[in-house]
Amino acid sequence: MKRLALLFAVLMLAPASLRADEPRPPMLRGVGIAQRLGQPLPLDAILADESGRAVRLGRFFGGRPVVLVLAYYNCPMLCTHVLNGLVSSLRVVPFDAGKEFDVVAVSFDPRDRPADAAAKKAPYVEEYGRPGAAAGWHFLTGGAASVERITRAVGFEYRYDESIGQFAHASAVYVATPDGRLSRYFYGIEYAPRDLRLALVEASNRRIGSPVDQLLLFCYHYDPKLARYSAAVLDVVRLGGVIAVLTLSGFLAVMWRREKKKSQVSGLKSQVPPSPCPLPPAGGEGVVRRG
Repeated sequence: MKRLALLFAVLMLAPASLRADEPRPPMLRGVGIAQRLGQPLPLDAILADESGRAVRLGRFFGGRPVVLVLAYYNCPMLCTHVLNGLVSSLRVVPFDAGKEFDVVAVSFDPRDRPADAAAKKAPYVEEYGRPGAAAGWHFLTGGAASVERITRAVGFEYRYDESIGQFAHASAVYVATPDGRLSRYFYGIEYAPRDLRLALVEASNRRIGSPVDQLLLFCYHYDPKLARYSAAVLDVVRLGGVIAVLTLSGFLAVMWRREKKKSQVSGLKSQVPPSPCPLPPAGGEGVVRRG
C-alpha cells in the first residue's frame, strides 16, 4: 500500500508535459488536478463539522482567506503527507489560523464521519501550537453529492480502487478568497512558506501583511504553470533602478545642502565689517610728542 501511495505521489508531482507523454496505469487514468483559478466554490454545499453539526461550506468564508485541503481521513499515506506539509509551512508563516486566515479540510470519502474528522483534527491543532488554533482549523465530512460539487469546482479528479479499498488521487492545497473563489494552487506535499504567505496576502486583497509582503508581491508573480511564485525579472530590474535613482538623488540632495550651507557661511563672513583701529597702549607709547 505504501508503494502504491508513493507511486501516486511520483506521478502527480512529475511535470504535466511528462505525464501527458507517458502512459499511466489504468487505475491512474483520469486522476489529476485541473487549475480553475477564479472558480467559485459551492458555498451552499451541506457538510458536517467535527461535532456532527450540519454546516454550509460558506460558514467558513466571508471574512478571511481560506486554505482548502481535499483529503480523506483514513488515507494510509498521501493525505497525511499533505496535511503534514501544510502544518509545517504554516508554522513558519507569521499569520495565525483563526485570525488572518482559516484552514478548511474536506474529506472526499463519503464514508468518513465526524468522529474521523475530530480524530484527524486533534493532532494537527496540537502540532500547529498557536493560541486559538482550534477555531481556525476545520475538518469537514459530507455526502457524495456535496463532495462531488466541491471536487468538481476545484478540478480535483480522483478514482476509487475497489481492489485495494483506496482512492487514487493527486496532492495539493488551495488558497481561496474570502468570498469563496479559488485563488492559488500549490501541488505536492511540501509547500514553500513564502508562497503560502504571498497567496494569503493576495487572496485577502492585501488587507493582511506588512509593507515587506506588498514589496514581495511586486517582485514575485504567481505562475500557474509552475504553481508557485516566481521572481518577475523585469519588475525586479525596475525596482532596482528606482532604488538606485532614489539613492543617487538622496546623495545629491545632501551634497547640495552642504554646499549651500558653506556658501551661506562664506557670504556671512564677507559681510562682517572690519574691526576699528586699536587704541594706543597704556603708558603713552606710540604717542607723537611735539617739541
